[in-house]
Amino acid sequence: MKIVIQRVSEANVKVEGTIVGNISYGLLLLIGIDEEDTQSDADWLIQKVLNLRIFGDEIGKLNLSVKDVEGEILCISQFTLIADYKKGNRPSFIKAAKPDVAIPLFEYFKEEMAKSGLKIESGIFGADMKVSLLNDGPVTIVMDSKTKM
Repeated sequence: MKIVIQRVSEANVKVEGTIVGNISYGLLLLIGIDEEDTQSDADWLIQKVLNLRIFGDEIGKLNLSVKDVEGEILCISQFTLIADYKKGNRPSFIKAAKPDVAIPLFEYFKEEMAKSGLKIESGIFGADMKVSLLNDGPVTIVMDSKTKM
């Protein structure tokens, strides 16, 4: 799994002009699921994201996690993160998990995140989504569960 983490002041996602997910201060997560990803990959990333210290403390040092600041999280499925761009100029998405694998893993990810007690919102898997955000910092980090070893 690959995740692009963006610290935001606010973010929302619209499908067909209607807001389906909306957060204030917290994290926007763009989540790409590979055909080989498992719940173990999701579990590792969930703990890393929830405990990642990318929020400023009282002196502005990045010392606090999204849990510490009681932030909110917006999860967006993003199969294009699994692009293979090594050959030619058109990316291949052949390694992206098919919906029968990706949807349950995306739902699992959100359910496990919700156990943190934080507000968790999301887009609609596979929909044409319009994501708006106000990046805070900006702070943007990319994580890949394949690098956990």
